[in-house]
Amino acid sequence: MSTGSTVLFIHGLWLHADSWQPWIDLFREAGYDPAAPGWPGDPETVEEARANPEAIADHGIDDIVAHYAKIIGGLDAPPILVGHSFGGMIAQKLLGQDLAAAAIAIDAAQIKGVLPLPLSALRSTLPVFKNPTNKHKAVSLTPEQFRYAFGNAIPEEESLELFTRWAIPAPGKPLFEAAAANFDPHSPAKVNTANEMRGPLLLISGGRDHTVPETVTRATLKQYRHSDAVTDLIDFPDRAHSLTIDHGWREVADTCLSWLHRNGL
Repeated sequence: MSTGSTVLFIHGLWLHADSWQPWIDLFREAGYDPAAPGWPGDPETVEEARANPEAIADHGIDDIVAHYAKIIGGLDAPPILVGHSFGGMIAQKLLGQDLAAAAIAIDAAQIKGVLPLPLSALRSTLPVFKNPTNKHKAVSLTPEQFRYAFGNAIPEEESLELFTRWAIPAPGKPLFEAAAANFDPHSPAKVNTANEMRGPLLLISGGRDHTVPETVTRATLKQYRHSDAVTDLIDFPDRAHSLTIDHGWREVADTCLSWLHRNGL
């Protein structure tokens, strides 16, 4: 086992945890001790997840946070968290609870207090919201829906290849909870953004992201204005929601490693 800092990678909706494998290999080479535990109910493989969507269904934000908090509780020290999409929201919540040494939130789902809701984000999540009963179900994307939500900035052939390799059903509950966050004083999408003692946070946005547009990430940054803890933003103007898994993943990963080194992590 590596003697470096533990790094936990947290996936978002519609991607299996194994999609982090190239990142795990890179971070291990860089001296970290990386792992990518799945969400509660996630089967071990993409094939199993597609065959058993009911195992994934009806897990909400609090369930996912508690799941990772339990994993962190078994570690010798607080880890570094790297989350994508809803994984980025989960990473921020855990960091705000002082359960992490630092967090990187890549194209993170909107937290409570973030108001912009661009039309592209609504279209990306329409497969879930078109049926209210999907709150308690797991919903799959078609290759065309995946291309709009994830692969709009890459060739169509690559988007299809990524869909075939990594796409799994996703619980609808987190999306419904995030959509209602600003109307719920006790929303599970609430993050302790005022925490002065937390570790450093890096927000990463993709300028062509349909699912979490850049305006959402910049609005998230503003939520941290009352904390003096390190909060940085890096934008990749030509990248979309697939930026952690497509052919350009290494540039994003190297940027994350450089940021960690600059912050003594």
